[in-house]
Amino acid sequence: MICVERRVAVDGFGPWSLKAGMQHVAPPFDLLSRMVTLRVHLDDVSEDNAPLLIASGSHHYGRVAIDDVPGVVRQCGVQVCLAKAGDIWLYATPILHASDAAARPMRRRVLQIDYAADELPGDLEWLGV
Repeated sequence: MICVERRVAVDGFGPWSLKAGMQHVAPPFDLLSRMVTLRVHLDDVSEDNAPLLIASGSHHYGRVAIDDVPGVVRQCGVQVCLAKAGDIWLYATPILHASDAAARPMRRRVLQIDYAADELPGDLEWLGV
């Protein structure tokens, strides 16, 4: 999702949502496919503490419709991503991912940076730090 200062209509971007008082819009898959996500783990993530689950290679399927997610996950398989504090991951932003509820909740702080080299069209602007 792209966080923006105000809602403007731009072809290919949508739907719009409001999260924690900030406007967000889903970008076209073409833009997402050129992005990478960097995660810096500040705490350990064990199997009991809701690790990230990914479907390896799912980003090659394009934007996956919600009804098609189970089939893509079956084809790609699920990989559990455990981490130690200080581990750094870099992955394709549009990869299918999820997380179950923690069986034993503990700290699971992560610094996540979504990187895009593209400029946004129209009056959209990247909003970040």
